[in-house]
Amino acid sequence: MRPLLVLVGPVLLEQFLALAVGFVDKWLAGNLFSGAESLAAIGLVAYSLAFLPVLFVAPSAAATALVARSFGAGDRTAARRVAAQCLLVTAVLAVVAVGVAGLGGRQFVAALGLPPGSSQLAIRYLAIVLPALPLMAGILVGVAVVRGAGDMVAGLITMSVVNLVNAGASFVLATGVGGMEPLGWEGLAWGTVAGYACGGLTLVGLFMLRETGLRPAAADWLPAWGVIRQISRVGLPAGVDAVGNAACHLTFLGIVNRLGDVDAAAHAVAITIESLAFLPGSAFQVAAATLSGQFLGARDERRARGSVWLAAVAAVGLMSAVGLGFLIASTPLAAWFTGGAGRQPAVAARAAELVQIVAFAQPPLALLMVLSGGLRGAGVTRPPLLVNFLGLTVVRLPLAMLLAWPTVVLPAGLGSLPGVGLGARGAWLAMAADLTARGLAMLVIFRGRSWSRTEP
Repeated sequence: MRPLLVLVGPVLLEQFLALAVGFVDKWLAGNLFSGAESLAAIGLVAYSLAFLPVLFVAPSAAATALVARSFGAGDRTAARRVAAQCLLVTAVLAVVAVGVAGLGGRQFVAALGLPPGSSQLAIRYLAIVLPALPLMAGILVGVAVVRGAGDMVAGLITMSVVNLVNAGASFVLATGVGGMEPLGWEGLAWGTVAGYACGGLTLVGLFMLRETGLRPAAADWLPAWGVIRQISRVGLPAGVDAVGNAACHLTFLGIVNRLGDVDAAAHAVAITIESLAFLPGSAFQVAAATLSGQFLGARDERRARGSVWLAAVAAVGLMSAVGLGFLIASTPLAAWFTGGAGRQPAVAARAAELVQIVAFAQPPLALLMVLSGGLRGAGVTRPPLLVNFLGLTVVRLPLAMLLAWPTVVLPAGLGSLPGVGLGARGAWLAMAADLTARGLAMLVIFRGRSWSRTEP
């Protein structure tokens, strides 16, 4: 219990601050600009910014798992080498990702189905933020490295800086406080860039100054192909899982976007509110991954399994309480993001309905997050990949189209199927069904013994 609580506290605060970055942008979009277009656009932006970092999940997942194993075994030299190689791989991936995103960004936004006005707002925002992608990647993987060593405070400090700078700079630049020329919509994007720039510099300083034993020597930065192969073996399944997961979520967003600006804006608001439930889930997921890896590195299988079970039970309890809060407070929460229920009543009412639907899926979501984190911390990344792929492609996406749309056009000229036509509500019912199925599947897999006896 003690190491679990020591790890969970800082991560819980860090995750709250990470979510608050998106909260700030959506609150400003809903309160500073009129109409549903800006909220729909900021929802697409949030999905896009969540998609881009998943390209770096492979080195991030490998960093936590392999550094944790090395620390558990008392091998600081191996931990430093893994840290440097993970950051080296991240730098290469970041350069490639910026180039690809720059070439195909407009086509990517157009494929997500928003009306033209909302799409243009999203394109203007992303054009400003895209060059900061290497900073986001460096923060993601750098925090994963120090987490593997059990240092959760560095991530907390970093995300504190990101959020505070983002909130202040976005408001000042968008509104022109203090005699500055107001930048309007573009001010939100420049504020986000400023936040991540300051956060990246903060993490570099902490990485070099804190006595974690992870400061790489010059030789550690030279490509070590054996370590890179190990990173690939552990990280690639998690990376494929994350990319596939993000692609399915973007497809899901496209299903909702084709319902119009009101449903798209309500979806953006509801996703932001639902992300509150991710706070305990993410915190216990990270703690489960770290403790699982460290205890298995120390050859203590009993404590590795027990720590993950304990984290799962705690997360289920806390996320169930959050789900109850959703049922009680969904209406005022939705109104807060839209500048008051009287300002955008259709968006606020629809968002409240969506939040109430997903409230019932919080317990299985907790199981899904924490148990998959425990498996990944042990270096077992293929079962979560399979569960997520099947849940999203077999349950969520087909069911979302059937429930949300009045008519589903089949590919290759095969005709069409009648849909239920529930709009965004139907899509969120499909989401709740998918989360429940995946949470139960992960529970069955975790109860087996093979995962805790696998070498990364």
